[in-house]
Amino acid sequence: MNAEHRADFEAFVESRSPALFRTAMALTGQREEAEDLLQTVLAKAYRHWSRVGDGHPEAYVRTAMYHQQVSWWRRPMRHREIATDDLPDVRSADGTEGVALRLALRRALYRLAPKHRAVLVLRYLEDLPDDEIATILGCKPTTVRSQVARALDRLRGLLSDPETLHWKEPVHGSQAR
Repeated sequence: MNAEHRADFEAFVESRSPALFRTAMALTGQREEAEDLLQTVLAKAYRHWSRVGDGHPEAYVRTAMYHQQVSWWRRPMRHREIATDDLPDVRSADGTEGVALRLALRRALYRLAPKHRAVLVLRYLEDLPDDEIATILGCKPTTVRSQVARALDRLRGLLSDPETLHWKEPVHGSQAR
């Protein structure tokens, strides 16, 4: 959008927002929904302002608010927000299993040799190809592949070891054990 259209849009919003907000309030009946409705429609109008601003922008925005509100009415109930004083009694997963797995994986990674840890980080975290990993580590791509295989085997072994779940990480650095 060029500077002229942006300035035109800003002037429109500044001058017509109170009237447009009253329309949004009439359509929704609630302040928060009216704010959401007006903001949504103004964001859409901004994207098309080169077309909208030359005609009857207020009529366009009012029509768009109506259509947006109708589309919100038609949404299934499960997608609507409903304000209530009482919270529903809904069970959800507490996420402790995921946290425990991440901690065990971190502990196991700390117990790997530095080169094994490096190839796993570069391959799976940084998503680098074997050639780049080989250049970084100063070895051949075939060495990278064999180091990855060995590191994964060692990691699997560590994760199956109950001691890994209770191991405390080193305070100063991450030396391999």
